[in-house]
Amino acid sequence: MKIVIAGGTGFVGRALTKLLQEKGHEIIILTRHKSGRENDIHYVQWLQQNTRPEQLLDDVDAFVNLAGISLNNGRWTKKQKKAIYTSRMEATLEIVRIMERLTSKPKVLVNASAVGIYPTSTTTIYTEDSTDYATDFLGTTVYDWERHAKRAEKLGVRVALARFGVILGRTSGALPSMLLPYKLHIGGTIGSGEQWLSWVHVEDVARAIYFAITNNDIHGPFNVTAPHATRMKDFGITIASVMGKRHWMPVPSFAMRLVLGEQSTLVLEGQHVLPTVLEKHHFTFNFPHLNDALKDLL
Repeated sequence: MKIVIAGGTGFVGRALTKLLQEKGHEIIILTRHKSGRENDIHYVQWLQQNTRPEQLLDDVDAFVNLAGISLNNGRWTKKQKKAIYTSRMEATLEIVRIMERLTSKPKVLVNASAVGIYPTSTTTIYTEDSTDYATDFLGTTVYDWERHAKRAEKLGVRVALARFGVILGRTSGALPSMLLPYKLHIGGTIGSGEQWLSWVHVEDVARAIYFAITNNDIHGPFNVTAPHATRMKDFGITIASVMGKRHWMPVPSFAMRLVLGEQSTLVLEGQHVLPTVLEKHHFTFNFPHLNDALKDLL
């Protein structure tokens, strides 16, 4: 297959690109830099003045949209929140515009999303059938992101919305910052410890995206979280156990809010999310349990 990736050089994009190369697919990565070829990957410039990437995207089978400024990239100031929101909307609308101009439409668009679309709760369990949506900054951003992606359905393109949980990786994502206190021997429970963390190994994220590309029955939202979410206190205890460190120094909520501001909601609040659609279609997680995921990553 010929697969186009927006955000292909980011955390998830790199893992997906590696997987697709191993499976022998042709990969095109949309980039703000000049078009060219490197390591059997075709880079096509987009989102720059006078660029027309659609002219280089004939007979594409699938689009994957992972583009957008990271939620972990700095304090959520008013300016930063605008950049987070705008980067996602701009990229998604441009992908739809590109598709509109292609003579041969792709079969599928897998668009990134996030479990932040669900309200935070310590008691509710969310699946793809849940219709209770968060109205805070993150919830609104994710809702609009999905809404723009679904415009591609009018072109006859199957749209699958990958609602990512907290993605764990060796050098990127949320895990490195979570490990640091334990490396400094000051690791402990963050906030109340009762908040849910719906996590997922980055390798399973890449595999789930590929699964959605190749499975015609997957459309609309699908949660990309490991089947066994954990509460934050248990997450920290598991990290300490795997690393052979102490779990002892609690980090109060007010301290996190003082340091991170509104961004602190990513660790102080959470959702218990199940990957019901993936399991219904018999997707197998390589890392369904946190202990095994952390042993692999650490």
